[in-house]
Amino acid sequence: MKINDLLVQVIEPSRVQRHIIIDSLRQLGIHDIEDFESAEPALARMQVVKPDIVMSSMHLPDMTGTELVIKMREQPDLADITFLLVSTETHYRYLEPIRQAGAIAILPKPFSRSDLMRALQSTMHYISDRQQEEEDDLFDDMSVLLVDDSALSRKFVHQVLSAAGIQHITEAKDGAEALQFLATQSFDLVISDYNMPNIDGLELVDHIRNHSTQPTVPVMMITSEQNSSRLAAIQSAGVSALCSKPLSYDMVKQLIQQLVADRDI
Repeated sequence: MKINDLLVQVIEPSRVQRHIIIDSLRQLGIHDIEDFESAEPALARMQVVKPDIVMSSMHLPDMTGTELVIKMREQPDLADITFLLVSTETHYRYLEPIRQAGAIAILPKPFSRSDLMRALQSTMHYISDRQQEEEDDLFDDMSVLLVDDSALSRKFVHQVLSAAGIQHITEAKDGAEALQFLATQSFDLVISDYNMPNIDGLELVDHIRNHSTQPTVPVMMITSEQNSSRLAAIQSAGVSALCSKPLSYDMVKQLIQQLVADRDI
């Protein structure tokens, strides 16, 4: 897939901001663009013509960007559309559900051309890999344990792993359930959220490294945590890699290849 093959839907109530986003896309070679002022007409259009990526503001006349992406994820026909938030919003209450639902990127206003290009390239690679009929031989037999208390987040990460060619994926809703799976199954990789009830990601890593029969299994921690002391604690606990939300498809795929196969892209 080439960048000029993308169909992009832009949802932005401000005419000025809408023109800025559209002009930026056109400068990168994207000309198949549909634009909307609000979410409901955009959702209706998605049912007719499915875009490759939705670029949306956070605050829309009829709903928030958070509500929009959740509505998309709840509809099977729209669940796998990549979502990119363009917003000045910095409040955790608004951004965390977007991260959990699987935004491909969160771009600030104003955004740089390089940031936009990076997000679009990651999207193209995700779509291209997902559309391939043959799985990547590198990941054919890989067994992954995916741990996250958010069903939306698990669904998105599962889609990302499937696009990369990984098919053997076991899901756990928290660290406690993950330990039950680890006691009876062997895994090539553990991908875990940090903030979870019962047993969080930090406790899970500690148990894997010090009390399990798989102490050397690679553990990738995915988190939206911003506290530097907590991040330092995660790293010192023995995680193999730390990924920030929103996830970049290219980054996730590269890290998995490095962790499990010791191979760069």
